[in-house]
Amino acid sequence: MRISIIGSGNVATHLAVALFNRGHVIGQIWSRDITHAKMLSDRVQAQPINDLSQLDTNAYVYILAISDDALYEVAPTLRLGDALVLHTSGATPIDVLKTASSRYGVLWSPQTFVRDVALDYGELPFCIEGNTPQVDEDIKEFIGMISTHIYHTDFQQRQYLHLSAVLVNNFTNCLYGMAQQICGEHDIPFEILHPIITTTAQKVRWGDVRFQLTGPAIRKDKKTLQAHRALLADDPQLLKLYNDLTRLIQTRMNVK
Repeated sequence: MRISIIGSGNVATHLAVALFNRGHVIGQIWSRDITHAKMLSDRVQAQPINDLSQLDTNAYVYILAISDDALYEVAPTLRLGDALVLHTSGATPIDVLKTASSRYGVLWSPQTFVRDVALDYGELPFCIEGNTPQVDEDIKEFIGMISTHIYHTDFQQRQYLHLSAVLVNNFTNCLYGMAQQICGEHDIPFEILHPIITTTAQKVRWGDVRFQLTGPAIRKDKKTLQAHRALLADDPQLLKLYNDLTRLIQTRMNVK
């Protein structure tokens, strides 16, 4: 199957490599920066381009793995007949592609992609939506070559899932960063916290996470909470975050 990928960033890289490794032909890689297009093209034996007027019209699938804002700029310029055209955004409606092809849809994975960090593609969840039931089936068959964890989600579901992904990934990583900074400022190896981070992530597979909460907030250990607040007295922004999260745990998570 011949595939063209519009984009050369993290998502584009992982999809291109995953599909190439399964024997598919990556015809072209487009990027505004031809250097970026060439870097990815070299990995998957594709033609690098930086002008959409050079886009071949003989690919079976076109994947737009670009930023949400760029989707609104690029998609209206495409005229790809009845090729399967997909975007990879969790926060953009399907209709952004309605003029690009008669067969269009969404192929989004709620995963954090880092260009050179390997992933087990067979374990990746993919959320799909097609503009017709047949396109749904076409997308499912296409991405089934990579993973069997496929879920049909409409735009509203995808928005809520995207929001949830931000909470569990981006916001959590921000908290990791705050903890790492505190440890660094006090000559504490951050690696001491690696096991608790790993265990906490694994616990989400054990059922309702509200029943798994531990710590001073859920126990309402007033002396410990006050001691933590004292340590954060010189950082009003982090102190407010600590207080807000403590309040959230006690009012929304306290189901015991």
